[in-house]
Amino acid sequence: MLLLRCQSIITITCKSCCQTRSEIPKMSDNGTASEPANKSALHGLHVLSTVLYSLTFLLGTTGNGLVVWITGFKMKKTVNTVWFLNLAVADFTFTAFLPLTIATNALGFRWVFGGFVCKLNSWVLVTTMYGSVFLLAAISLDRCISVVAAVWAHNFRTVQKAYLACFLLWAAALLMSSPYLAFRDAVENHNVTYCVLRRHNYSSKALLRVHKTLTLMRFFFAFLFPFLVIISCYILIAQRHCAKQRQRSYKPLRIVVAVIVTFFVCWLPFHVLQLVELRAHETQDSFLWMLVHFGMPIATGMAFFNSCMNPILYVCMCQDFREKFKKSILLAIESAFVEEGTVYSLSASRRSTGQHCRVSLKPETVNRTEHWTIPSTYRLANPLSVTAL
Repeated sequence: MLLLRCQSIITITCKSCCQTRSEIPKMSDNGTASEPANKSALHGLHVLSTVLYSLTFLLGTTGNGLVVWITGFKMKKTVNTVWFLNLAVADFTFTAFLPLTIATNALGFRWVFGGFVCKLNSWVLVTTMYGSVFLLAAISLDRCISVVAAVWAHNFRTVQKAYLACFLLWAAALLMSSPYLAFRDAVENHNVTYCVLRRHNYSSKALLRVHKTLTLMRFFFAFLFPFLVIISCYILIAQRHCAKQRQRSYKPLRIVVAVIVTFFVCWLPFHVLQLVELRAHETQDSFLWMLVHFGMPIATGMAFFNSCMNPILYVCMCQDFREKFKKSILLAIESAFVEEGTVYSLSASRRSTGQHCRVSLKPETVNRTEHWTIPSTYRLANPLSVTAL
């Protein structure tokens, strides 16, 4: 995670790699703020981002750990539970490594954990970022198929195939993150160590090209392409839902919009600032660097916080959340992963009350288009880990 912070001021030489974000370019004479004021404001933003990272760590490890425990050990294995178990593992691993970023922020981006941990931290954060993004796209595609081609999904949608799909997605995530093992390292300058991109036999221009390539890979494969898949799937789902239930509530459609907007709001600023950083490297424009320096702490915090939003949305977006929450948080989370074609009930009173999202030993088959659940928001450090990318 340290990467993104350090990279925004890296010129990929040893000297510039070891700069910190506090080294803001001086504003022009007609500027409205002085350099001391800039440094003070930037320090406040870093304190705020550190607090946000800490909150993400506490909520993310607790919430995602609970989801892992429920889907992995308390629920019967279904396609849904396989998807969300893997997504929760990715989010939990991502947030579990946040203390390294928190400590580095508190130390002024100085890396004190050694070269091996530098590589490991960056690799794990990027892997979980790609993994969570790929899983969210796969979940959206699975939901779309279940609604649009319900008969085919009923015959061919199996737990074994879901496990195979997850294995392939994790393999793809490992492949996409492998360059960080080669190019991330601890670099010492003026007796201070930083975790940045570095390659002994590469020139500064070559490393800058590597940095540009990795940034564009993140933008296209961890944001743009998955986002297009997700929004396309939910458009199809919403169209089918409206066609089948014209007289019913539009709450499911509002949930779809909320999922898309949450992902968009959390991740767009981060990726936009990464592209701005590439432009700043090319032009050395002081205004662009100022945007990166002041915007990245907040954008990174927003992206990180997305990792702890998923468990909240699993629960809150299920029907009758308030009543179930009062009874059992376990029941509330379990109900979020009920298969589209199945409704569970706790007692015989279900038929008189007509409530959904309850658990029983005997499932009842219902109309698939009436009981589909919405997956969580789009995740990346996951990323991603803004500082470790």
